[in-house]
Amino acid sequence: MAALRPVLMVIDDDPLITDTLHFVLSKHFEVCVAESYTQLKSLLQQLDGLPALALVDLGLPPSPHTPEEGFKVISALLAHSPTIKIHVLSGQSDDANVKRALTLGAVDFIAKPCDVEKLKDMLLQSLKVQDVELNEIKAEQEFDGLLGDSLPMQALRMQITQFADSPFPVLIEGESGSGKELVAGSFHHASKRVLHPYLSVNCAAISPLLAESILFGHTKGAFTGAIAAHAGYFEDASEGTLFLDEIGELPLELQAKLLRVLENGEYQRIGETQTRKSRARIVAATNRDLRAEVRAGKFRSDLYHRLSVFAVHVPPVRDLGEDKHLLRDHFTEFYAKQIGQAPFVLDAAANARWLDYAFPGNVRELRNIVIRLIAKYSGKTVTANQLIAEFDLSEPENKDESLNFNDASGMTAQAQRHLQRQANVSLDAVLKTWERAYIEAAMQMTHGNLSQAAKLLNVNRTTLYSRMSTIEET
Repeated sequence: MAALRPVLMVIDDDPLITDTLHFVLSKHFEVCVAESYTQLKSLLQQLDGLPALALVDLGLPPSPHTPEEGFKVISALLAHSPTIKIHVLSGQSDDANVKRALTLGAVDFIAKPCDVEKLKDMLLQSLKVQDVELNEIKAEQEFDGLLGDSLPMQALRMQITQFADSPFPVLIEGESGSGKELVAGSFHHASKRVLHPYLSVNCAAISPLLAESILFGHTKGAFTGAIAAHAGYFEDASEGTLFLDEIGELPLELQAKLLRVLENGEYQRIGETQTRKSRARIVAATNRDLRAEVRAGKFRSDLYHRLSVFAVHVPPVRDLGEDKHLLRDHFTEFYAKQIGQAPFVLDAAANARWLDYAFPGNVRELRNIVIRLIAKYSGKTVTANQLIAEFDLSEPENKDESLNFNDASGMTAQAQRHLQRQANVSLDAVLKTWERAYIEAAMQMTHGNLSQAAKLLNVNRTTLYSRMSTIEET
């Protein structure tokens, strides 16, 4: 029997492009096409397994002239299948869009138009890298692959050791790409359950209509298409560990049934009156703020408290200090050896830049940068400018907190990002810009009343008038 072809998702609303890609690539891949984010979500729920690869256009309906829908697709694909290899194929190829896509987790960016044969070779190479990574994940889970000597990593390993053999649930919280799946596997392999099954289910990747059957099983004839009895994940996990990834995506109606299992271990297959007992240890993970989800009515409060008997936080890469070098060296050695290319090295300036960079995409972004550097600079020394070209130095999009002038470290970090993004910064110009902004804000808030604006800014009226005159002259 021939091996099943890997599934390639193509998300593009141009039928000429999708037809061409389907014709050329279907010889090697099972090509599935979606024209929009909405179509993609529906298509993912219909797939029997997880897609291996994706080609994503940034300009998608309903706003094809902006990249936001494409960015949303990248995030959705990675939430559905964390090991997927995403290549962006788009005409919106300005530098900011390229860096944003790579930070979100895409492995490469190809500008339209492109050579389809070269694209095919890139996709096949991505499959090889994916196989390497899957083997690496298995090995790291078995041998505690949580790298790092920083205090946050030491604390995380200590929590794993402390909680590993407890029967109570664990909630793993952390940003996208930070390595929550690896932490979940570490809980299992550090426990006495290691000889029993370790099963993982991505709650974002299963259809709400099938979720109950997948988790709890069903009897023959329980619903249309149930041609045989089927055991669910809780039953198959036996006395091992069941990892519920993206737990925040679980439908509300199913959350009550999950709560029952967590409270007394009891559940029923669909179409069955017999009560079964689960002895599996539950480990859940989320990159959402479940407390906020509870307040918004999207997640049950009682389930949250039950899941978070033990709560551990996976630190973002920006908090790992010198561990950034350790992670880079690990991935460089690993991928250079597996791909069969010489490693790169960073010069002194690039090394400093590496340490300063925040890695908003966390370990996933760090790893992808290493892979790209090996491909571009195998056996060479990478300069600071070459390295910075791989970084996303734009402002974080969801930064909604107000400026805190008492937070010296936060102000320093903001200034550092500014200096990294812009050459030849003038301190005088920066200070005048801030002064002008605050004066204009005060005048707008007081509807042009100079005396009230001066009180708001804690200066006297004459001083404010003087400063406004100076600003107008510059």
